[in-house]
Amino acid sequence: MATPSHFNISWMIVGLVLVLLGAGAPRAGARAFFVFGDSLVDSGNNNYLATTARADAPPYGIDYPTRRPTGRFSNGLNIPDIISAQIGQPQPPLAYLSPELNGQKLLVGANFASAGIGILNDTGIQFLNIIRMFRQLDYFDNYQRRVSALIGAQKTGQLVNQALVLITVGGNDFVNNYYLVPFSARSRQFQLPDYVKYLISEYRKLLMRLYKLGARRVLVTGTGPMGCVPAELAMRSTNGGCSAELQRAAALYNPQLVQMLREVNSKIGTAVFIGANTQQMHMDFISNPQAYGFTTSKVACCGQGPNNGLGLCTVLSNLCRNREQYAFWDPFHPSEKANKIIVQQIMTGSTKYMNPMNLSSIIALDSMV
Repeated sequence: MATPSHFNISWMIVGLVLVLLGAGAPRAGARAFFVFGDSLVDSGNNNYLATTARADAPPYGIDYPTRRPTGRFSNGLNIPDIISAQIGQPQPPLAYLSPELNGQKLLVGANFASAGIGILNDTGIQFLNIIRMFRQLDYFDNYQRRVSALIGAQKTGQLVNQALVLITVGGNDFVNNYYLVPFSARSRQFQLPDYVKYLISEYRKLLMRLYKLGARRVLVTGTGPMGCVPAELAMRSTNGGCSAELQRAAALYNPQLVQMLREVNSKIGTAVFIGANTQQMHMDFISNPQAYGFTTSKVACCGQGPNNGLGLCTVLSNLCRNREQYAFWDPFHPSEKANKIIVQQIMTGSTKYMNPMNLSSIIALDSMV
């Protein structure tokens, strides 16, 4: 790893480049963008699968440009959509299973994410047919073969090496596995600290396979404050506060994830994997929603029961009128407005949020090569 003095010099160079380029300004010939993970970043793959983990019916998509559900677990744009615009893409990468993903559209990238999945293959088994992480990486391999048929193997390698990659996975390994039911198989197998270590070791294998498949700039998000989402407030809260047990899980997992990324980068010899502290990003507006223009971070816009945190968001659910006032769209997922706040921190946040650097700095550094 670089010494602090090396980092200071790097940041001075980055600052100068950002002034010259204009931080976050769209650039011609935007890099390809690839997305892996779960429902926080799924843009519609599950629409094409026989699964209960889907968001292809109203009121999902109520604020999306088409005003129609797309498979995104949001009232509007999700995190990949917003990042795509920030890096100058003409459109977000399509879901890999979309029949529209062919020809020149392949060169924009692809979204392989699938709601319900986790790091572990047994996470989300209740959702039946979902694209588990090993399969998402298989599809990435297949994608490269398809692109090679279009532009040749050498240019495909360059496209993948120069691409931005986002991977968001891990939360479901807790809420839809370890804590899904009392005395779950995994909770009987592991004490929580040992389970976290196991998850980190398995995640490392996935990231190393992603690296072997050509990924060289990878944003890796941690889990959010899982105990503070409306679903967990409805099911596990005591005295209206966040679930202490799920917060303990996040507090164990996220620092170990950052440490693992540092170790992998050190082994590779460069900062391939960039950690995004999404726990802190969420906690900012959960602990002080009014500072971000929200009236509540405890109640979901769409849902039913306490905190609108029970069950699915459907046409029969309670639905808020002004989505801008709600930090959470449904029992588990941030609203479009909250997603925009998160992406702003990914783009320009300090090392409190992004380790070792934010996305604007990455874009500036890569433009110098």
